[in-house]
Amino acid sequence: MADTSLVTDIPLEDATLEGELVVPGSASGLVVFAHGSGSSRHSPRNNVVAETVRERGLGTLLFDLLTEPEDRDRENRFDIPLLTARLVATTAWVRDHPAVETDSIGYFGSSTGAAAALRAAARSETSIDAVVSRGGRVDLASEVVGGEGAREDGGTVDAPTLLVVGGEDESVLAVNREVYDALSCERELQVVEGAGHLFEGEGELEAVADHAADWFATHLGP
Repeated sequence: MADTSLVTDIPLEDATLEGELVVPGSASGLVVFAHGSGSSRHSPRNNVVAETVRERGLGTLLFDLLTEPEDRDRENRFDIPLLTARLVATTAWVRDHPAVETDSIGYFGSSTGAAAALRAAARSETSIDAVVSRGGRVDLASEVVGGEGAREDGGTVDAPTLLVVGGEDESVLAVNREVYDALSCERELQVVEGAGHLFEGEGELEAVADHAADWFATHLGP
């Protein structure tokens, strides 16, 4: 199958979102990106990670979780149930897309997008094979990671999960350590020493991209 690269509308029941789908012809899996608050599919950090992921032979979908009018309302950016529902619906859309021939799908979530990624991964209908969180507000998904906050219906994350956090991002690192301890699935915590929340130092974002690409290459595909 030929490589696919397209900007596309994603028609959902409550909105039409914009996305960029890139699928190498021999892709063994696909990674769906969930951006953080105030960001979009154009996030330069997520695009760096996506490029590295594609170099490992995996497809990527970067898309806007909110429409432009919705994003103007700051409350929507932190409406984790809404963001989760958008991610779940978009996952169903991409599974039906003719350019996607793999059933192996992972989530890469940043900041608040990481909370949506964990919550969506805990839903049985998404069938997610791996999750990576970058500087994630994973405390906003505590009810699906196990421990005292676990849901009574037992819907918890069972996909292999990698948490990547900057060593200087102290408050986020603290909640990621708590979530790491609560997770019962295969999991790993990677701390990029000296990095802050945005991984702006030399080589820091590249380290995130390498950790994520390694994780997805290991857990997606045959």
